[in-house]
Order: sequence, then C-alpha cells, then structure tokens
Amino acid sequence: MIKRMRQWARIVKRDVHAVYLAARDPRVPWHVRMLALCVAGYAVSPLDLIPDFIPVVGLLDDVIVVPLGIFLVIGLIPPDIMAGHRASAESAQGSTRKPRRVVRNRLHLARRHRRGGMVLLSPFCGLA
Repeated sequence: MIKRMRQWARIVKRDVHAVYLAARDPRVPWHVRMLALCVAGYAVSPLDLIPDFIPVVGLLDDVIVVPLGIFLVIGLIPPDIMAGHRASAESAQGSTRKPRRVVRNRLHLARRHRRGGMVLLSPFCGLA
C-alpha cells in the first residue's frame, strides 16, 4: 500500500510539472493555460484554501483539490501535447538525482579532509 501511495505521489508530481509546461505552450488554448497556471501554482503554493493546521480537513484539501484540478486540466489539454509534456516532466524528474559516484567522491573528500584536521560541513558536501 505504501508503494502504491509513493507511485501515486510521483505521478501527481510529474503531472503538476507537465501541467506547468503545458501552461507555457502556445498550442494550448489561453483559457486552459490560465487554469493550468492556477492549478500548478496552487499545488506548489504554501497557501491553502483550508489551513493545514486544522486536523484532517486541512490536509485533505491538498489530497483532493490538487488531483481534481490536475485531472480537469489534463482533460482540457489535447492528448498529444500532454503526452509530450509528460515525457519532458518525467525526464526532468529523473535527472535531479545525483549519481552514486558523485556522492561517493564527496564522501571520500570529506574523510580525507577530516584526517587532516579539517571537517567539512555536510551541506557543503551535498549530503544534507
């Protein structure tokens, strides 16, 4: 069940990015672009219709409003355009991970400097 929830969260994240890309595409009608910008902006905005500190209901608006808005916008965007933007969002989402060798080299550099008496901070090493 947790695996399915993580998969769903990745799909929603990808689709928010794809909707943002579609909002900037001139092939999409202007009213759909405005709605797409509103949905993508609401998804990444710290402001909510219902504040998150209200128990249960505050978090449910993120779980219900954002996916419904994404679903609405995706239904209004032509399928071939949306498929292209989903592919772009998928490749952008996969490229944010650092290769293991970069992390390994930074760990080696941190160990080497630690032996010399100087300790590197983890944010500087990219490990924070």
